[in-house]
Amino acid sequence: MSQVTTHVLDAAFGTPAVGVAVELDRKGRDGWSEVASGATDGDGRIGALGPDRLEGGVYRLVFATGDYFQATHRPAFYPEVQVSFLVTGADHYHVPLLLSPFAYSTYRGS
Repeated sequence: MSQVTTHVLDAAFGTPAVGVAVELDRKGRDGWSEVASGATDGDGRIGALGPDRLEGGVYRLVFATGDYFQATHRPAFYPEVQVSFLVTGADHYHVPLLLSPFAYSTYRGS
């Protein structure tokens, strides 16, 4: 398992959000650079996003929520969701996203 994983749930339907494109970026002196990318599976999860070890620093997950809602034929307010977080060690960072067309929430999972 990689150091960063995610899980996207469609709170409006109460189901996993399948096929959401997600990008993992790292913040550097010259701005953001992509570390890895993937798409959620049939359970709404990405179990391996990026390398097994990340350098300490600020990272973000960028979820392509607009594309997901367009594919499910629903209007949505947020074309993407960006969640920034701090990597400080070799811990596992699980960053779930609860999603609906007009709201979202996130937390540090386990």
